[in-house]
Amino acid sequence: MENANYTLITGASGGIGKELAEICAVNGQKLILCARNIERLEEIKKELEEKYKAQVFIIKSDLAQANSASLLFKEIKSKGLSVNILINNAGFGDFGFFEKCDLKIQLEMIQLNITSLTELTRLILPNMVEQKYGRIMNVASVAAFQPGPLMSVYFATKAFVLHFSEAIANELKGTGVTVTTLCPGPTKTNFDKAANVTNTALFSGKLPGPKEVAEFGFKKMMKGKIVAIHGFKNKVLVFAGKITPRRLVVNMTRKMVDKK
Repeated sequence: MENANYTLITGASGGIGKELAEICAVNGQKLILCARNIERLEEIKKELEEKYKAQVFIIKSDLAQANSASLLFKEIKSKGLSVNILINNAGFGDFGFFEKCDLKIQLEMIQLNITSLTELTRLILPNMVEQKYGRIMNVASVAAFQPGPLMSVYFATKAFVLHFSEAIANELKGTGVTVTTLCPGPTKTNFDKAANVTNTALFSGKLPGPKEVAEFGFKKMMKGKIVAIHGFKNKVLVFAGKITPRRLVVNMTRKMVDKK
């Protein structure tokens, strides 16, 4: 197949990832959508092709497993495709005291949220630099800005995403490649159910929908914004956390995360 530039979106079967896929299709981008749920990806592919005449490849991949990122990259290359926009959206969280948490789940979270994200970025980035154009968006969270008792590993993984992305954004100055870290707050997706945090202060009150967050993130990514915190309230909380004593921030975070 003739080499062509595509937008790769991980975790594209629902939530923010699915909305990003639609936004990219509207903007005429060719898509590679990746997720574990191939049936859902097939439905999204059909929808985007019918509504927007989009060119869409779908690949089943569980990026929580070792070596999955390299296998995904090999499959993309075998199709003769190259990626000039990478959206590392896939991720998950888990609730509970660390010593009682399922270790396998914690390690899979690190694999997905950190290792696969890092590996995909490293594998795809050189071609972007060679082309002198590329956009990378790594989806973190406002959780990236402080430790999170009862979700300790999840908060730590998002801190990695933020710091890693800011660092390589600096390294890539002048190359034509930009790196954006999207930091949403709690959002109306299935994240809270999957992470078992539905009945917490974090997910109470009115929450933004995934489409709103996706539109915000896409706009900031295309502009090359380095850190994009969604929502005025979240921006205020992040700023307040920077000027509040660390121990107090951790205690306040626990109250937000703990079950009602």
